[in-house]
Parts: sequence; C-alpha cells; structure tokens
Amino acid sequence: MKTIAIGSFFVLFAIATGMVASPAFADHATASVSVPQGTSVPGCEETMECYIPFEVTIDAGGEVTWSNDDSAAHTVTGGSAAEGPSGVFDSSLFMAGTTYTFKFEEVGTYPYFCMVHPWMEGIVTVQEAGAEEEEEMTEEDMHMDDKVTMEGAASATGMMSDGTKVSVWASEPMAGEMMEITIEFEASEHVNHDIMVTQNGETVLDDMGAHHHEGVGVHTTAPLGSSDPVDIKITFQGYGVDEKTGPIGEEVQFSNVVPEFGTIAMVILGVAIISIVAFTSKSRVIPRL
Repeated sequence: MKTIAIGSFFVLFAIATGMVASPAFADHATASVSVPQGTSVPGCEETMECYIPFEVTIDAGGEVTWSNDDSAAHTVTGGSAAEGPSGVFDSSLFMAGTTYTFKFEEVGTYPYFCMVHPWMEGIVTVQEAGAEEEEEMTEEDMHMDDKVTMEGAASATGMMSDGTKVSVWASEPMAGEMMEITIEFEASEHVNHDIMVTQNGETVLDDMGAHHHEGVGVHTTAPLGSSDPVDIKITFQGYGVDEKTGPIGEEVQFSNVVPEFGTIAMVILGVAIISIVAFTSKSRVIPRL
C-alpha cells in the first residue's frame, strides 16, 4: 500500500499504468431461467430450485427465456397447481435441450408452474422501467441531508487512480455540535463508498454502504467532543447498482480537516494501479506528526 501526502503549497504527481473503469448499470430487459437436471422428481421444491432462479425481475416489455436443461419434458405455465392455469402464458410441453421465451408487457407478479410436474413453481416480477433506480434514490436519501451544501472552494480535493476527482466540503467543527461533510465524486453516477470520520481517535461517523445517485452526498457526524480537527477516510466501493466497477477498495484520507485553519489531504491506494494524484488545500497546512 502506497501513501502520498500533499499540502497547500505544492502538488505531487504520481504516474503509473492503469485502466479507467466505467460505471455499469443493471439491465432488466431480459432474464434467463434454467430448468435443472432432476426436477422431474419431487424434492427441488424444498429448496425452491425447480426453476433457477426461483424468482426473476424484469422491466415491463422485457422477456424471460426458460431453458430445459433436464432430460425430461416440462412446461412453463402461468398460474399455480392449486388454482390452475392463469391463461397469461404457457409454453406447452417443451423438450430437453429447447427453450421458451415470453414477453411481459404488464407490471405485476406472475407465478407459474409445470403442468407435468406440479411441484415445480417459479415467479416472474415485472416492474416499471427505471423502478430500481428510483429505489436507489430512496436508499441514497438515507445517507443525505435535505440539501447539498457546496459553497465556496472545497476544503480538500483529491483524485482517485481512475481519474475521478474527489472533493470534500466541511463545516466548522464545534464542541457539542454535529459536523456536516459534503462529498463530490466529479462527473460520476451511482457511486458507492464507506466514510469514517474520527476526532482525536474517537469515531464520530461510520457510514457503510453509502450510495450517491449523482455522485454527491452529505454526511453528518455525531455531536463532536471538541473543536479539534477531524480525519476523514473514504473507502470507494464501486460504481453501479448491481454490478460494481472501478478501483474498489481504494481509500482516500483527509487529515486535520478544519476549513478555517487548513487541511492536509492524502490518498492511500488500496489497489495496484496509480494515476495522477493531486490535492489542494484551502489555507495553510497543519502537519500531524
């Protein structure tokens, strides 16, 4: 692990090889389900593995494809063994080694079963397009205040190894008061990270799994024990909603964060790639020995 520290009067550039990662987003246009070997014999219903996966989620207008990977013939029939076919979709009997695809136009929950082997059951959930991203926004709100405060120059600015600039705005630390910390991952979406803030060795904020839809979020500490500077550690956990990309595990640390009196900013690379790293500070540096 390599540590690079930079103050307000100079800029250090560290250059090495590395690939720039791009955000990845969930795709709910299609889903695949397997009818595994041995489902023609009861038992798979105990672990809900007669269709794998047992439940899939797609957007309205999306398609689900079932593949018969068993040696016996099966059906994929909307409805249930208890209530009978729903009439929404039915593959009829399809043989081993073949597939069946159905396009779901309407939002809803669609249980289905096998007419030949009625213990076999599965579920298709159809949602509005973009519903998951709306849900992530709700989750993000749990990690943000009602507004994002980004007035004036950042208290400290750094750059991750993939070229993403990370900026921090911090309110003045005051004994008995909560401290507001705004983080921006420039030009990024669906950013996942952990943040830990300590003051004199005591943890005043430990937020795991924060998600910022547009790359900007506000975090608030517990009431501080003093007006001393704080240390901020941000651990990057990837871009994306389902599949995560980017330099996951990379840590960016900001030490002695006091907007009125200056900051020292430093980056700790948790991965084996390094690119240009630059930090700025609002005013004079207070070194920590």
